[in-house]
Order: sequence, then C-alpha cells, then structure tokens
Amino acid sequence: MLLGVISDTHIPKVGRTIPGEVLERLAGVDLILHAGDLVSLEALEQLERIAPVEAVCGNMDWPEVRGVLPESKVLDLEGLKVGLTHGSGAPLGIEKRVLREFEGVDVVVFGHTHTALMEERKGVLLLNPGSPNDTRFHPKRSLILLRIEGGCARPELVYL
Repeated sequence: MLLGVISDTHIPKVGRTIPGEVLERLAGVDLILHAGDLVSLEALEQLERIAPVEAVCGNMDWPEVRGVLPESKVLDLEGLKVGLTHGSGAPLGIEKRVLREFEGVDVVVFGHTHTALMEERKGVLLLNPGSPNDTRFHPKRSLILLRIEGGCARPELVYL
C-alpha cells in the first residue's frame, strides 16, 4: 500500500489550489493522509480526485471543515495502527504532545509546524510531512510517500 502524506495546505489562503507538482507526486497512491489545516473543503475535494482521503482538522480550518472532520483518528492500514492528528501549540515539544494523544499505535502522522520530520520515538514512527505549498515557517516544501508492506512502514521524504 502506498500512501501520500501531507499537511498544512492552507487553501485558499496560501494558494487557490494545491500545486500541480504536488498532485502529480500523489498520482498513483492508494490513500492520502492529510494532517489538518486544509482551511477550506476545496483542498479535500482536489485530493479526492486522486485517491481516497483520510483527514483531520487543524487549528486554522474554517468551520465548514471542522464540521466534517475530527481532530484525530486512528486508522488500521495493512495491520499497522496509524494515529492521525494536526498537533497544536509551540513547535518545541510537539512530538511529545502528539505521542500522548494515542495509545498502541505504530505510526503518528501530524502537521502544524510546516517542518518535515521522520523519526522514531518510544517505538513509534513519527511523521510530519511539512507543507507542500507553504514556506512561511520552513524554506522547503515537502510531503511524504509512505509504503506499508508486511507490517512495516517505509517513509520517503519528498522535497518539492
């Protein structure tokens, strides 16, 4: 199973649409995980044209998004438990905060900081894809392609 992992698209505040380069990189994935701050439902609709989407809301999302998306969820993907959340507060310490949100997961996907991260803590793979179109807090735009096979998660950080 191949997943596209993104966060912090901020549509239409950062751009009118998700950049074509991002959509091209996501073409062919089986599922897209969006870790919040879509802002409007337009971003969700664009992504759903490529693949099914599992998403959560973030702190910047409009009420229309908050009305349809939860703040967090746990997904069972190919035998792995994946926690999906946006995260909140200051960037310093966000990893500890998102880890505390979930119990018994193998992977936690989060956003909020706009800075990509792939690391293991306490036996849990932490993934933050950064932002695929916003460079306010980090100079590089990014996303993660995550392959799940045989109970293993293999992430690849993609800079755009």
